Amino acid sequence: MLQTLQNAWKIPELRKKLIFTVMILLIYRIGNVVPVPFVDTAALKTTFDAVFSNTILGLYNVMSGSSFAYGTVLALGIQPYINASIIIQLLTVAISALERMAKDEGEEGKNKINRITRYTTVGLAMILGWGYYSMCANYGILTADGKGILPAIVIILAFTAGSTVVMWLGEQITEHGIGNGISIILFANILSSVPGMIGTLLNLSWWISLLIVVGVVVLVVFIVFINDAERRIPISYAKRVVGRKVYGGQNTNLPIKVAMSGVMPVIFAQSICSLPATVCAFIPDGTKGWLYEYVFSPNSFVYAVIYTLMIFFFSWFYSTIQYDPVEIANNLKKNGGFIPGFRPGKPTADFIQKVIGKIIVFGAVYLSVVSLLPIITGNLLSNVVGLSIGGTSVIIVVGVALETVKALEAQMLMRHYKGFLD
Repeated sequence: MLQTLQNAWKIPELRKKLIFTVMILLIYRIGNVVPVPFVDTAALKTTFDAVFSNTILGLYNVMSGSSFAYGTVLALGIQPYINASIIIQLLTVAISALERMAKDEGEEGKNKINRITRYTTVGLAMILGWGYYSMCANYGILTADGKGILPAIVIILAFTAGSTVVMWLGEQITEHGIGNGISIILFANILSSVPGMIGTLLNLSWWISLLIVVGVVVLVVFIVFINDAERRIPISYAKRVVGRKVYGGQNTNLPIKVAMSGVMPVIFAQSICSLPATVCAFIPDGTKGWLYEYVFSPNSFVYAVIYTLMIFFFSWFYSTIQYDPVEIANNLKKNGGFIPGFRPGKPTADFIQKVIGKIIVFGAVYLSVVSLLPIITGNLLSNVVGLSIGGTSVIIVVGVALETVKALEAQMLMRHYKGFLD
């Protein structure tokens, strides 16, 4: 990874993109320390540590780079945009008009979908901003002049504007920087919490700290191994005679990655599962009710089951978007390719669908194990809290880092091909 970054830095075009990405992240981190008016940040931090740190809002705080606990302008982070993306992508599959817009209208249709996603993000940010204001009002976190309709409007609009800015910064990284902007911002937010996690480890006994460190290292190695794993379907091409030349007659393979959906199923599943608990936390004493304790708490059995089902669903959802077995089979048939032992057309499509189905199950099990293992460990070690946050953080950080490095390698490869052709 370090070698890839060093090689990319030597290329002027990639160096500009890397500098642009770092500057956007710097602007984002500056925005993370700008407080919202009428919010008593000291009282908010005290209340958060006492009431919400071990709830789902603790995960929200990690995903926002600790700005959620300090009531800054960017406290909502990227969650509204992620939730809006989930909603629009699900509606695109369910509503034929949106599906035609996304597939048949080309670039213009994609731009329309993006605009709808942005508007939905703003709407969700206003709802979450209202929830944040309600939480502050219910727990007495507002300043003396923060009561009334006008302060409420200012607070809600400030959170909404901050979420919109985060969305815009992510899009700028995607367009002019390196990698997926939203993933990069999420990556930076989680890394900013590493010093606090190290401080927590230092306060534990040495054998528990050692056990956690070894577990994280094993998780990282396991994630890297699975991320590079792929199922290769053998493909043969028949010989074709065109004039005096013979084409085809070669053997290749169709690679299908085990982790074909990357970290997106985990991010989306976490976002969906956090919504009910977030609503409970915004209500006075909502975190102490039996509904939160036994259903929505990240350490509960029911939450683990719902979380696993969401991971399976989004793994299947993203695989259906990325791979179309019928289209793959038709392309092979047009180019004279076939899978040995299967006739071109429907038998080939059915075989590819069967292979993809098995890979989806294995990939979803892998994501579920990596995400739930820290939750199980946290329940076994009662004096260790917050491990549910650590599991999700590790898989997101490692996944985003690997995807970003591959994006850099792909751009360097394209540049080398261009130089070769020139």
